[in-house]
Amino acid sequence: MTGRQQIREGARLVVKVGSSSLTTPEGMIDSERVDALVDVLAARRKTGTQIVLVSSGAIAAGLGPLGLRARPKDLATQQAAASVGQGVLVARYTSSFARYGLRVGQVLLTADDMMRRSHHRNAQRALARLLELGIVPVVNENDTVATDEIRFGDNDRLAALVAHLIHADGLVLLSDVDALYDGDPRKDGATRIAEVRGPEDLEGVELGTSGRVGTGGMITKVEAARIATGAGVPVVLTAAAHAAQALAGADIGTCFHPGGRHPGTRLLWLAHATTGRGRLYLDAGAVEAVVRRRKSLLPAGVVKVEGDFAAGDPVDVCGPSGDRVARGLVNYDAGEIPELLGRSTRELAKTLGPEYRRELIHRDDMVILEPTIRDGARGNV
Repeated sequence: MTGRQQIREGARLVVKVGSSSLTTPEGMIDSERVDALVDVLAARRKTGTQIVLVSSGAIAAGLGPLGLRARPKDLATQQAAASVGQGVLVARYTSSFARYGLRVGQVLLTADDMMRRSHHRNAQRALARLLELGIVPVVNENDTVATDEIRFGDNDRLAALVAHLIHADGLVLLSDVDALYDGDPRKDGATRIAEVRGPEDLEGVELGTSGRVGTGGMITKVEAARIATGAGVPVVLTAAAHAAQALAGADIGTCFHPGGRHPGTRLLWLAHATTGRGRLYLDAGAVEAVVRRRKSLLPAGVVKVEGDFAAGDPVDVCGPSGDRVARGLVNYDAGEIPELLGRSTRELAKTLGPEYRRELIHRDDMVILEPTIRDGARGNV
């Protein structure tokens, strides 16, 4: 079954819509656009498909009521706009879905909810129960309390993680761009990329940004698609105006197909739903052992430690030049590690006790970061 067929026939779907697809140029919620989207989602919902809507627009919806002419740059004003706008946004969805006898439930998440495994499970249970009760969950990042250090940065990544969280059959990313192109779609000669089955299909493609009032761009959408397809979830990227065709499996937009091998939940969570609380810098030999030979990280190969973290926290593993190559759950507090650097586990066990024979990070608790994560291609994240 192709990715488009899976979305057409899927029993549980996640649909993400961006701010620019919901608002006027002045930043106000466009009721006609909201109703047009709800018309499509309600029609699919009436066939028995469970729908989770991941919706941006809270900050944008708060601009008008607060008298702001543009998206604020400082975090405090963004939080204030989100606080005002979230109520406006959900009220509008509630009213629009009510036309079809459907109820909505608001679910606000922070990156911390995905990082902490107990919160992760709670979010999973809450969404599952809402769907069982016939509710349409409307998910958004909790911008009112999120900080720069713990935030998704754009709802594309949030949508991909939610799709994995609820074991969705497909993810549809709706934007103000109708597909991924091999060049700037505003210029002549750009060609739509209809299908992406692997990294080779994106070779030579330059990913720019887009969106009027949102924070995301094509980079974050491709990264979100990579996260979702890595979990076995097909993704269709297209414009909000083409939502009905995308849900029907039509040849519209760009379809990202899942690969054959999918990492376990634990590794996907570690790679995409956590942020390193600190950094461990490795020598070249240790990088080779960890990345190429997939060995556990031992103290002997670490040359420097940064950050304030506790045993069990996620930390970034970096090469000699500072580039991130892996992320893992560390077995020691930050304050313990300097004394261990450059020493073998045998020596440490002999001088400090048998409990120091353990690795800094066991290979089962470590994920190798792909280049799109290593080089910061998440865009605003």
